[in-house]
Amino acid sequence: MTRKFNRVNRPVHPSVKAPWRVQGETLLPECVYDPELHTGPIDTIESAEQRAAREEVARDVCASCPARQLCELYALRVRPTSGIWAGRATAELAEYRAEVA
Repeated sequence: MTRKFNRVNRPVHPSVKAPWRVQGETLLPECVYDPELHTGPIDTIESAEQRAAREEVARDVCASCPARQLCELYALRVRPTSGIWAGRATAELAEYRAEVA
């Protein structure tokens, strides 16, 4: 299986992937509408308070996303080092992966 990485050598977030299809139904991740909400700003440095607020909003967006389960499976497989994936920060994903292993 090939891992896809963007220009800064990290897994490609679902916000930039093509829509997923499950049993013929297209699941468009909610993060496509505001990718920086989940990955952080590209051109600026955010404070700890700004990052915490952004990540909280990203978690709320993930909560109702139709692609959340697929995003989680993808994130568990690619082991991202940054961003919010299926409502979890990367450290939370690592803890979850250890629990289910």
